[in-house]
Amino acid sequence: MREPRAELAERIAGEVTLSDDPGATLRKWREEFDVAQTTLADELDVSASVVSDYESGRRGNPGIQIVQRVVEGLLTVDERRGGDRVRQHARVLSAGFDSDVVYDLREYPATVPIPRFHEAIGAEPVTEGQAETVAGHTVINSVEAIKRLSSEEFYRLYGQSTNRALVFTDVTRGESPLVALRVVTPTPSAVILHGLDADDLWEHAPALARADGVSLATTTMPLEALLEELRSFP
Repeated sequence: MREPRAELAERIAGEVTLSDDPGATLRKWREEFDVAQTTLADELDVSASVVSDYESGRRGNPGIQIVQRVVEGLLTVDERRGGDRVRQHARVLSAGFDSDVVYDLREYPATVPIPRFHEAIGAEPVTEGQAETVAGHTVINSVEAIKRLSSEEFYRLYGQSTNRALVFTDVTRGESPLVALRVVTPTPSAVILHGLDADDLWEHAPALARADGVSLATTTMPLEALLEELRSFP
């Protein structure tokens, strides 16, 4: 496998180049890396207005050389800060997933109480499970996972341990993730359904979670904020 930095650079550059709105895609990735326009401009040795003009489309579509410079600038800033974004991408790649299916996959140095995990991501508990702690988390695009993953690949979402929290995003009512988990054994310690309130939850979801001994919760924290919280958790 190639170096994670090279893999990530290729993915970002390709997405920007193929985008109908390259400027907006550049802005999305800059915000994903939590890099201010001024910081990126300093790294590229240009004015902040140049970065702003490319992102807004005032300078037209950036050429491939500009895109490559911006991507390298973002990656360099990330590495100078400790390389969290590159490491996150490497974890997902090493588990054999595309980063549009699995957003993050981490193991913790020690187990963490489930209520503490819920608190970090603003989750509202629905049912208690058999486990009291988790030893890692996986954040999954539920629609893409159900469409694209085999049962064996679904099992790999557990990483090194099934004692983990699975956070499913793009959830409307919660039927699909919970039904999918019924055919995959063993089950995780905790499931968090992202994007809905407990009041909007599928009526059978609590019963399914209790039957499997899984802690169930919901959260409406914006996805980028949730990922940012988990990058520094626990």
